[in-house]
Amino acid sequence: MKTVTSNGAVLHVQVDGPDTGPVVMFANSLGTDLRVWDPLLPHMPKGLRIVRFDNRGHGLSDCPAAPYDMDTLVSDAEAVVDALGLTNVAFVGLSIGGLIGQGLAARRPDVMRALVLMDTAAKIGSPEMWGDRIAAVQSGGLEPMGDAILDRWFAPEMRNDATRLAPWRNMLIRTPVDGYVGCCAAIAGADFTASTAALTLPVMAMAGAEDGATTPDLVEATAKLCNAAFHVIANAGHLPCVEAPETVGALISDFLKEVGHV
Repeated sequence: MKTVTSNGAVLHVQVDGPDTGPVVMFANSLGTDLRVWDPLLPHMPKGLRIVRFDNRGHGLSDCPAAPYDMDTLVSDAEAVVDALGLTNVAFVGLSIGGLIGQGLAARRPDVMRALVLMDTAAKIGSPEMWGDRIAAVQSGGLEPMGDAILDRWFAPEMRNDATRLAPWRNMLIRTPVDGYVGCCAAIAGADFTASTAALTLPVMAMAGAEDGATTPDLVEATAKLCNAAFHVIANAGHLPCVEAPETVGALISDFLKEVGHV
Protein backbone atom coordinates (compact mmCIF):
# COMPACT_ATOMS: atom_id res chain seq x y z
CA MET A 1 0.00 0.00 0.00
CA LYS A 2 1.46 3.34 -1.09
CA THR A 3 1.20 6.53 0.98
CA VAL A 4 2.23 10.15 0.64
CA THR A 5 2.37 12.64 3.53
CA SER A 6 1.02 16.14 2.95
CA ASN A 7 0.44 18.90 5.48
CA GLY A 8 0.56 16.42 8.35
CA ALA A 9 -1.89 13.96 6.76
CA VAL A 10 -1.00 10.53 5.38
CA LEU A 11 -2.76 10.06 2.04
CA HIS A 12 -3.60 6.67 0.55
CA VAL A 13 -2.35 6.44 -3.04
CA GLN A 14 -2.80 3.70 -5.61
CA VAL A 15 -0.70 3.45 -8.77
CA ASP A 16 -1.46 1.00 -11.56
CA GLY A 17 0.11 0.44 -14.95
CA PRO A 18 3.66 0.78 -16.27
CA ASP A 19 6.00 3.36 -14.74
CA THR A 20 6.75 4.70 -18.21
CA GLY A 21 3.11 5.03 -19.32
CA PRO A 22 1.36 8.36 -19.91
CA VAL A 23 0.08 9.56 -16.52
CA VAL A 24 -3.63 9.96 -15.81
CA MET A 25 -4.37 11.12 -12.27
CA PHE A 26 -7.85 10.87 -10.77
CA ALA A 27 -9.40 12.80 -7.86
CA ASN A 28 -12.67 11.57 -6.34
CA SER A 29 -15.83 13.32 -5.22
CA LEU A 30 -17.19 14.26 -1.81
CA GLY A 31 -18.35 11.18 0.06
CA THR A 32 -16.51 8.66 -2.14
CA ASP A 33 -13.01 7.22 -2.28
CA LEU A 34 -10.70 6.17 -5.08
CA ARG A 35 -12.88 3.11 -5.79
CA VAL A 36 -15.35 5.44 -7.51
CA TRP A 37 -13.09 5.08 -10.57
CA ASP A 38 -13.12 1.26 -10.60
CA PRO A 39 -16.00 0.97 -13.13
CA LEU A 40 -14.26 3.38 -15.52
CA LEU A 41 -10.73 1.98 -15.60
CA PRO A 42 -11.47 -1.03 -17.87
CA HIS A 43 -12.66 1.47 -20.50
CA MET A 44 -9.50 3.58 -20.47
CA PRO A 45 -6.67 3.15 -23.01
CA LYS A 46 -4.16 0.41 -22.29
CA GLY A 47 -0.66 1.26 -21.09
CA LEU A 48 -1.53 4.25 -18.92
CA ARG A 49 0.06 4.94 -15.55
CA ILE A 50 -3.08 5.37 -13.45
CA VAL A 51 -2.64 7.37 -10.24
CA ARG A 52 -5.48 7.61 -7.71
CA PHE A 53 -5.58 8.95 -4.17
CA ASP A 54 -8.13 9.29 -1.40
CA ASN A 55 -8.86 12.89 -0.44
CA ARG A 56 -8.07 13.63 3.19
CA GLY A 57 -10.94 12.53 5.39
CA HIS A 58 -11.99 9.89 2.86
CA GLY A 59 -11.15 6.25 2.17
CA LEU A 60 -7.90 5.12 3.74
CA SER A 61 -6.36 8.60 4.01
CA ASP A 62 -5.98 10.32 7.36
CA CYS A 63 -8.94 12.30 8.65
CA PRO A 64 -7.74 15.48 10.38
CA ALA A 65 -10.20 17.62 12.29
CA ALA A 66 -12.46 19.82 10.15
CA PRO A 67 -12.55 22.32 8.56
CA TYR A 68 -10.28 22.01 5.52
CA ASP A 69 -9.60 24.59 2.84
CA MET A 70 -9.15 24.19 -0.88
CA ASP A 71 -5.54 25.36 -0.78
CA THR A 72 -4.74 22.39 1.46
CA LEU A 73 -6.59 19.93 -0.79
CA VAL A 74 -4.75 21.23 -3.86
CA SER A 75 -1.49 20.92 -1.92
CA ASP A 76 -2.38 17.29 -1.17
CA ALA A 77 -2.68 16.56 -4.89
CA GLU A 78 0.54 18.47 -5.53
CA ALA A 79 2.31 16.39 -2.86
CA VAL A 80 1.25 13.19 -4.66
CA VAL A 81 2.55 14.57 -7.96
CA ASP A 82 5.89 15.56 -6.47
CA ALA A 83 6.37 12.42 -4.35
CA LEU A 84 5.83 10.21 -7.40
CA GLY A 85 7.84 12.49 -9.71
CA LEU A 86 4.92 12.86 -12.10
CA THR A 87 5.11 15.01 -15.24
CA ASN A 88 2.77 15.59 -18.20
CA VAL A 89 -0.22 14.70 -16.05
CA ALA A 90 -3.70 14.38 -17.50
CA PHE A 91 -5.89 15.08 -14.48
CA VAL A 92 -9.48 13.81 -14.19
CA GLY A 93 -11.43 15.43 -11.36
CA LEU A 94 -14.95 14.55 -10.23
CA SER A 95 -16.93 17.16 -8.25
CA ILE A 96 -14.58 18.40 -5.49
CA GLY A 97 -11.88 16.51 -7.39
CA GLY A 98 -12.56 18.85 -10.32
CA LEU A 99 -12.03 21.86 -8.07
CA ILE A 100 -8.74 20.32 -6.96
CA GLY A 101 -7.79 19.79 -10.61
CA GLN A 102 -8.55 23.40 -11.49
CA GLY A 103 -6.45 24.61 -8.58
CA LEU A 104 -3.55 22.32 -9.47
CA ALA A 105 -3.65 23.35 -13.13
CA ALA A 106 -3.42 27.00 -12.13
CA ARG A 107 -0.66 26.40 -9.59
CA ARG A 108 1.47 23.84 -11.43
CA PRO A 109 1.22 24.27 -15.19
CA ASP A 110 4.71 22.75 -15.34
CA VAL A 111 3.37 19.27 -14.55
CA MET A 112 -0.09 19.41 -16.10
CA ARG A 113 -0.77 18.22 -19.65
CA ALA A 114 -4.58 18.22 -19.79
CA LEU A 115 -7.63 18.46 -17.54
CA VAL A 116 -10.97 16.62 -17.52
CA LEU A 117 -13.69 18.27 -15.44
CA MET A 118 -16.46 15.83 -14.51
CA ASP A 119 -19.63 17.10 -12.80
CA THR A 120 -17.87 20.06 -11.24
CA ALA A 121 -17.60 23.83 -11.62
CA ALA A 122 -15.33 26.76 -10.88
CA LYS A 123 -17.63 27.57 -7.97
CA ILE A 124 -20.13 25.11 -6.49
CA GLY A 125 -23.05 26.35 -4.44
CA SER A 126 -22.95 29.13 -1.85
CA PRO A 127 -21.31 29.38 1.57
CA GLU A 128 -24.79 29.47 3.10
CA MET A 129 -25.83 26.23 1.39
CA TRP A 130 -22.67 24.46 2.51
CA GLY A 131 -23.04 25.90 6.00
CA ASP A 132 -26.50 24.34 6.24
CA ARG A 133 -25.13 20.99 5.00
CA ILE A 134 -22.29 21.10 7.52
CA ALA A 135 -24.67 21.86 10.39
CA ALA A 136 -26.99 19.01 9.40
CA VAL A 137 -24.18 16.46 9.16
CA GLN A 138 -22.60 17.58 12.42
CA SER A 139 -25.98 17.27 14.12
CA GLY A 140 -27.24 13.96 12.75
CA GLY A 141 -24.46 12.34 10.74
CA LEU A 142 -24.67 11.24 7.11
CA GLU A 143 -27.20 8.43 7.50
CA PRO A 144 -30.32 10.68 7.58
CA MET A 145 -29.09 12.55 4.49
CA GLY A 146 -28.13 9.44 2.55
CA ASP A 147 -31.25 9.14 0.39
CA ALA A 148 -31.24 12.81 -0.59
CA ILE A 149 -27.57 12.69 -1.54
CA LEU A 150 -28.00 9.49 -3.55
CA ASP A 151 -30.92 11.11 -5.40
CA ARG A 152 -28.45 13.72 -6.64
CA TRP A 153 -25.75 11.18 -7.38
CA PHE A 154 -27.71 8.76 -9.54
CA ALA A 155 -30.40 8.59 -12.21
CA PRO A 156 -33.67 6.73 -11.43
CA GLU A 157 -32.59 3.42 -12.97
CA MET A 158 -29.66 3.18 -10.59
CA ARG A 159 -31.60 4.45 -7.58
CA ASN A 160 -34.28 1.82 -8.14
CA ASP A 161 -31.75 -1.02 -8.06
CA ALA A 162 -31.23 -1.56 -4.32
CA THR A 163 -28.51 -4.18 -4.80
CA ARG A 164 -26.46 -2.01 -7.13
CA LEU A 165 -27.01 1.08 -4.98
CA ALA A 166 -26.06 -0.48 -1.63
CA PRO A 167 -22.25 -0.26 -1.89
CA TRP A 168 -22.40 3.42 -2.83
CA ARG A 169 -24.72 4.20 0.05
CA ASN A 170 -22.34 2.37 2.38
CA MET A 171 -19.35 4.27 1.01
CA LEU A 172 -21.16 7.55 1.58
CA ILE A 173 -22.53 7.02 5.08
CA ARG A 174 -19.27 5.49 6.33
CA THR A 175 -17.34 8.62 5.39
CA PRO A 176 -16.07 10.21 8.62
CA VAL A 177 -18.05 13.28 9.65
CA ASP A 178 -14.87 15.37 9.94
CA GLY A 179 -13.81 14.27 6.46
CA TYR A 180 -17.16 15.08 4.91
CA VAL A 181 -17.74 18.44 6.60
CA GLY A 182 -14.08 19.35 6.24
CA CYS A 183 -14.36 18.99 2.47
CA CYS A 184 -17.73 20.79 2.50
CA ALA A 185 -15.96 23.76 4.09
CA ALA A 186 -13.28 23.64 1.41
CA ILE A 187 -15.90 23.71 -1.36
CA ALA A 188 -17.75 26.56 0.36
CA GLY A 189 -14.64 28.73 0.25
CA ALA A 190 -13.54 27.84 -3.29
CA ASP A 191 -14.00 30.10 -6.30
CA PHE A 192 -11.71 29.39 -9.25
CA THR A 193 -13.63 31.55 -11.74
CA ALA A 194 -10.72 33.87 -12.50
CA SER A 195 -7.92 31.28 -12.53
CA THR A 196 -9.91 28.74 -14.55
CA ALA A 197 -10.71 31.40 -17.14
CA ALA A 198 -6.95 31.95 -17.47
CA LEU A 199 -6.06 28.27 -18.07
CA THR A 200 -4.31 27.54 -21.36
CA LEU A 201 -3.99 23.75 -21.21
CA PRO A 202 -6.51 21.52 -23.05
CA VAL A 203 -9.69 20.98 -21.01
CA MET A 204 -12.75 18.78 -21.53
CA ALA A 205 -15.86 18.94 -19.34
CA MET A 206 -18.80 16.60 -18.91
CA ALA A 207 -21.91 16.26 -16.77
CA GLY A 208 -24.54 13.65 -16.12
CA ALA A 209 -27.84 14.75 -17.64
CA GLU A 210 -29.63 14.07 -14.35
CA ASP A 211 -27.01 15.43 -11.97
CA GLY A 212 -28.78 17.11 -9.06
CA ALA A 213 -25.59 18.40 -7.43
CA THR A 214 -23.71 20.14 -10.27
CA THR A 215 -26.27 20.55 -13.01
CA PRO A 216 -25.28 20.39 -16.69
CA ASP A 217 -25.88 24.15 -17.03
CA LEU A 218 -23.44 24.85 -14.19
CA VAL A 219 -20.77 22.57 -15.64
CA GLU A 220 -21.24 24.02 -19.12
CA ALA A 221 -20.74 27.54 -17.78
CA THR A 222 -17.35 26.49 -16.39
CA ALA A 223 -16.49 24.78 -19.67
CA LYS A 224 -17.11 28.05 -21.47
CA LEU A 225 -14.78 29.84 -19.06
CA CYS A 226 -11.82 27.81 -20.27
CA ASN A 227 -12.91 27.06 -23.85
CA ALA A 228 -13.45 23.39 -23.04
CA ALA A 229 -15.43 20.91 -25.07
CA PHE A 230 -18.56 19.95 -23.13
CA HIS A 231 -20.55 16.72 -23.13
CA VAL A 232 -23.79 15.64 -21.44
CA ILE A 233 -23.99 12.00 -20.39
CA ALA A 234 -27.49 10.55 -20.77
CA ASN A 235 -29.08 8.48 -17.98
CA ALA A 236 -26.45 9.52 -15.43
CA GLY A 237 -26.34 11.71 -12.37
CA HIS A 238 -23.41 13.13 -10.42
CA LEU A 239 -21.19 10.06 -10.87
CA PRO A 240 -21.26 9.24 -14.60
CA CYS A 241 -18.06 7.23 -14.21
CA VAL A 242 -20.19 4.76 -12.23
CA GLU A 243 -23.41 4.80 -14.27
CA ALA A 244 -22.01 5.21 -17.79
CA PRO A 245 -18.36 4.10 -17.63
CA GLU A 246 -18.18 2.98 -21.26
CA THR A 247 -19.42 6.35 -22.54
CA VAL A 248 -17.18 8.30 -20.18
CA GLY A 249 -14.20 6.11 -21.03
CA ALA A 250 -14.70 6.69 -24.74
CA LEU A 251 -14.90 10.47 -24.28
CA ILE A 252 -11.76 10.58 -22.15
CA SER A 253 -9.90 8.25 -24.51
CA ASP A 254 -10.77 10.39 -27.52
CA PHE A 255 -9.73 13.53 -25.63
CA LEU A 256 -6.37 12.03 -24.65
CA LYS A 257 -5.76 11.08 -28.27
CA GLU A 258 -6.70 14.58 -29.47
CA VAL A 259 -4.19 16.22 -27.12
CA GLY A 260 -1.47 13.70 -27.98
CA HIS A 261 -1.36 12.09 -24.55
CA VAL A 262 -1.81 8.53 -25.81
